[in-house]
Amino acid sequence: MTPHLTTLAAAQKSAEVTDWAARIGWVVGLLLFVVLVYWLMRQGWKWRRTLQGGLPELPAAPATTAEPTLTMSGRYHASTTAGQWLDRIVAQGLGTRSRAELTLTDQGVSVVRPGAQDFFVPAAALRGARLDKGIAGKVLPEGGLLIITWEHGGTEIDSGFRSDRAADHPAWVEAVNALSPRHTTSTTEHTETEGAR
Repeated sequence: MTPHLTTLAAAQKSAEVTDWAARIGWVVGLLLFVVLVYWLMRQGWKWRRTLQGGLPELPAAPATTAEPTLTMSGRYHASTTAGQWLDRIVAQGLGTRSRAELTLTDQGVSVVRPGAQDFFVPAAALRGARLDKGIAGKVLPEGGLLIITWEHGGTEIDSGFRSDRAADHPAWVEAVNALSPRHTTSTTEHTETEGAR
């Protein structure tokens, strides 16, 4: 066999050597980047909570409750500043998504959240309810969210809920609007979720 053919055969048999140091460097760099992004998100969350530090403690449900008008099982998605579907409120535990059990009585709306802070919206604080499709970056089909608008500590808040049975939503809108002392037709109008399409 000629030297040229021997060299060619050897070149065909040798496999490319993996540069493990470069691969490990890329993996470590990627992990550091992910950790940095997570840390920045956490800092943003803390900064938002600090900005919203003036929001008082959430009301607790009264010791004696009236006869329930409506009940609903579903999910609590988020609360935002009223009319600002992306301005999430994280203070007082309102930023935590969770399961929720809602009970409407003549006294107001009781929200029980396993694994998160429960709260109560007194009837006097209710400002209305509507069906919508988005809140705090969460977008669902048209009418897929029940939005209850209420006032707390001088701030009007939109809280978004989704029932396990979406057919429950219209009854809730009607009942909350009937109970709300300052309900106006403007609170039932659909809020355009800009950028959600």
